[in-house]
Amino acid sequence: MRNTTHTSSAGEQGWTLIELLVVISLIMILASVAMNQYGTSIRAAQEATLKSNLFRMRDAIDQYYADKGQYPASLQTLVSEGYLRAMPTDPITRSSDTWTTVAAEPDPSRPATETGIYDVKSGAEGVALDGSRYSDWE
Repeated sequence: MRNTTHTSSAGEQGWTLIELLVVISLIMILASVAMNQYGTSIRAAQEATLKSNLFRMRDAIDQYYADKGQYPASLQTLVSEGYLRAMPTDPITRSSDTWTTVAAEPDPSRPATETGIYDVKSGAEGVALDGSRYSDWE
């Protein structure tokens, strides 16, 4: 009677080096694609937050002008007068001190009055995902 236990040869015991390299290469390719997509989605979220913050501050400036008949002297005035709860943070620069303000045109009928802030822009350097500069966003 023969022994029926089967002994496996060297080729059936595990993965070959080539198979391991192929699997590891595929995992690395998939991981790099996922990391690139993750970075892009983080940046897109920051840009969406920046657009929202700009909209809220511009809306507060417009409300201030509608109520007072003049533009605010500073962005901090919007906070102290209750038009904003707090100064929003620029998500690109991660600071609330980097906002760039645009002064209003002087009123020819009242040349002695202070002009105030007409618009606000991001002080962030760099280019957005769509190719535009952060500091040029309207």
